[in-house]
Amino acid sequence: MPSALFVVSEHGYWGEECIEPLTTLSDAGVDVTVATPTGDPPEVDERSVDPENVGEEQAEWVMDVHESDERLQNPEPLARQTAGDYDTVVFPGGHGTEWDINQDSHARDLLRDTVEGDGVALVVCHAVGILAFTRDSDGGFLVDGRDVTGFPNEWEEGIVDDDDLMPDGRKLPYWVEDEVKAAGGNWDAELDQDTSVTVDGSLVTARGPGSSHAAAVTLLDELGIEYED
Repeated sequence: MPSALFVVSEHGYWGEECIEPLTTLSDAGVDVTVATPTGDPPEVDERSVDPENVGEEQAEWVMDVHESDERLQNPEPLARQTAGDYDTVVFPGGHGTEWDINQDSHARDLLRDTVEGDGVALVVCHAVGILAFTRDSDGGFLVDGRDVTGFPNEWEEGIVDDDDLMPDGRKLPYWVEDEVKAAGGNWDAELDQDTSVTVDGSLVTARGPGSSHAAAVTLLDELGIEYED
């Protein structure tokens, strides 16, 4: 049975970006393990389960899975995970990743070892920021020269204020697009398209919530797993 590790933020993952791939892969027969930096259950970003923001049906679905899925409620500690134990490692997005996942050395090691090894990595939305801090085995940036998509500056401008403060009062530490470009990534968020998923070798990146399903289906295809809608 193919296996996947989901590396999920304890500071606020975006509901659809985790739950959509998690359920899609599970339904396709993939054995899913969830890990967080400390092994504590992840937190879901409140804005991603606000009916006024995402719709009542999606908000209820995400919260139902978040609260009932045993894998999310009892995750593994990230430091105990090894890339070689999984066929794919998935990094769901959400602003919360900027405070833990993207800065975590074990998460960066998992990403590097997956991309340089025999697996496939899927990195979504704000989690794409991890590419700005991940080095390859030779010491260069893993993203240097790679085609990627992710959460664009144009969208961030509609969320933070002039002081880079988010609606909850936290200061955004960096903008994903700026940092990934500075690390050498070939950035194209395809803002003229409804969805944006980019494949560059064993690295798959996705723009944001609306691309979550397409990202999951693309990942299954990269794993050689047939998907039936």
